Amino acid sequence: MELNNVNHNYSAGDVVYVFYRNPHTQDVANIQAAAVVNNPDYPNELALFLYETYYPLSKDMAVYSSEEAANQAYNYYYGDASEGMFEG
Repeated sequence: MELNNVNHNYSAGDVVYVFYRNPHTQDVANIQAAAVVNNPDYPNELALFLYETYYPLSKDMAVYSSEEAANQAYNYYYGDASEGMFEG
């Protein structure tokens, strides 16, 4: 099965990049690599496997096919962390 997300077809076995928020510190987001896999609960659907958890892959998710693209989007949405955007 393939899913078209942001003009890209993903297939099981692909490595993609997503923003991941630390569940203990909600104001911290990082770029993480995740694996595209067949959803174990719904075999005809795809999921992201990240930190031992399956997340259904949908068109509503921001998924990037390269780390460079994820970094560009991260800087666009959150600003460059080196500029002090996250200082409280």
